[in-house]
Amino acid sequence: MTFEGQILHSEVADQSGPGLWQGDAGVLAHQSRRALVSLVKGPYLARSQRRELWEALLVDQEGIRSRLNDMFLDLVIDLEQELAFVKPAELEDAPEVVRTRTLTFMDTAMLLVLRQALLLDEGRGRVLIGLEEVAEQLAVYRKSRDEPDFRKRVNASWTNMLNLGLLHQTDTERAEISPIVRYLIDGPRVATIQATYERLAGTEPQRNESGEAAEVNDDAS
Repeated sequence: MTFEGQILHSEVADQSGPGLWQGDAGVLAHQSRRALVSLVKGPYLARSQRRELWEALLVDQEGIRSRLNDMFLDLVIDLEQELAFVKPAELEDAPEVVRTRTLTFMDTAMLLVLRQALLLDEGRGRVLIGLEEVAEQLAVYRKSRDEPDFRKRVNASWTNMLNLGLLHQTDTERAEISPIVRYLIDGPRVATIQATYERLAGTEPQRNESGEAAEVNDDAS
């Protein structure tokens, strides 16, 4: 076959496939690709925020999952909460693909407060919480810090939660806790972090009426 013939054959192939531009070798449809990009960029894809991408994900779930697996990523879909996200594949030498954020002490403490509030009330619909409610629960970590410094750190962590999409501002002074919060820290890690923070705060672990350490049922753990 001549070189000219090869060019012609390539152009015909491009036109007959799902290509979005000349030379596009991708196999996913346009919206499926956008859903894929949204998942990789993170932190999650929710039907409430991007309905068209959520629907594309459900229609082309296996194709998108395959592309993510090619990048050493696993796809997690929660149909009940109508959200999806990716996590690194459980492979020892898997390269780091998705970006990670290092949380401060106060960020992590606030995340635990948000997670607990979410798990306690998520069966009742949207879970809202206010900055003052969170600050009150975090007061045990104030220790010797003066009030202005403590509030500065709490406010900074609250802003960080909003920027990360873990909180969504509403028309009121309260914010909605994103359902993704429950997946960010699994049950065993929560127990370890809480024990460490309780020691630092000089408090005892929360206990139920029988005197045993209280546990939260977490399907994701």
